[in-house]
Amino acid sequence: MPAAGDREDLWDDDPDLPEDAPPYWFAGQHLPEHARAMGLTHHVPEGAILDFAGRLDSTKPGHRIAAWVLLVMFGLPVVLAVMRLFYAF
Repeated sequence: MPAAGDREDLWDDDPDLPEDAPPYWFAGQHLPEHARAMGLTHHVPEGAILDFAGRLDSTKPGHRIAAWVLLVMFGLPVVLAVMRLFYAF
């Protein structure tokens, strides 16, 4: 029969993470490295949008809908501005 210490070694499934690392579900963990290098965090609006978009999972239907809504929300003003330019000329 194995000793108590041996059983603990067999069932040691905890990943070796640094002690001071925040959990992955905390805000700001899904920002790209170049965004962090620019100084963006989840506290500023642009960083919050990047963090939100980085958390989306393409396998979930609700997340796909959210991605399409974001695409329309940010793309529609550009399309309308281009249409306004064509109308002006």
